[in-house]
Amino acid sequence: MEGVAMVAATILLVEDEAGLISYLDSELHFEGYTVLTAQDGQAAWDTWQAKQAEINLILLDWMIPKLDGLEVMRRVRKTSDVPIMMMTARDYVGDKVAGLDNGADDYITKPFEIEELLARIRVLIRRGQHLVPTTYTVGDLTLDTKARQVRRGGQLAQLTQREYDLLLVLMQHRGEVCTRDQLLDAVWGTEFDGQANIVDVYVRYLRQKLECPDEPALIQTVRGVGYMLEEAASHAG
Repeated sequence: MEGVAMVAATILLVEDEAGLISYLDSELHFEGYTVLTAQDGQAAWDTWQAKQAEINLILLDWMIPKLDGLEVMRRVRKTSDVPIMMMTARDYVGDKVAGLDNGADDYITKPFEIEELLARIRVLIRRGQHLVPTTYTVGDLTLDTKARQVRRGGQLAQLTQREYDLLLVLMQHRGEVCTRDQLLDAVWGTEFDGQANIVDVYVRYLRQKLECPDEPALIQTVRGVGYMLEEAASHAG
C-alpha cells in the first residue's frame, strides 16, 4: 500500500493505550503525517498550547486520565476550529451526540478499520485547510499562526507563549467584547486557580510591547466587563 496523505500535515494523537498509540503512530507516519502524541488530557492540552500553529487535526480518545477528551475539546474549541475526531470504545448514541455537540467534527468507535480512519482523517484535513486562517490583521497589527510571529507596523514583537495566546484569542474575536472569565478559560484553562487579575496583568504586558503613545490603541478596556481588540478606540479605558 502506498502512502496517500494528500498534503504534509501534523496530527495530535491523544490516547492512553500504549499499544494503540504505537500502532496508530506507525500507520500515520507511513501515510506521511507528522504525529505528536499525548497519553493524558493534561499532556494533550499542554502540547496543543505549545504547538497549535502546527497541528492540522486532533485524534482524541474520550476516556483519558487527568482531563477527559470532552474537556480537552472544550478548551481547544474556545480558540480554534481545528478538525477534531473523537475515538472511543463507547458506542452509545448519547455519547456520540455529546461529542458532536461539544465540537467534534467526526466520531469513530473502537475497534475500527485503519483504512476507514485514514479516509476520515483525509477528509477532515482537506476541509480544515480551507477554513483555518493563518494570518490575523487588525490595523497595522498582524499575527501569523504559521510562523508564530506578531508584528506592529512591520516591527517584530517578542511575545511570551501566554502573551501570544492571549493576543490570538483577542484577534480571533476582533470587535467583540471578551470577558475576563472567557479569556482566563481560553488561555489559562478552567482549572486555573491562580490570581484572578492575571488577565489584566497580561493585557498590560501586551500593551507595553505593542502600543506606543503616537499610535492608536488597539486593546480596549470595556469597564466592568473585559477587553476588546479593534482598530479604532471607542471603549478606551
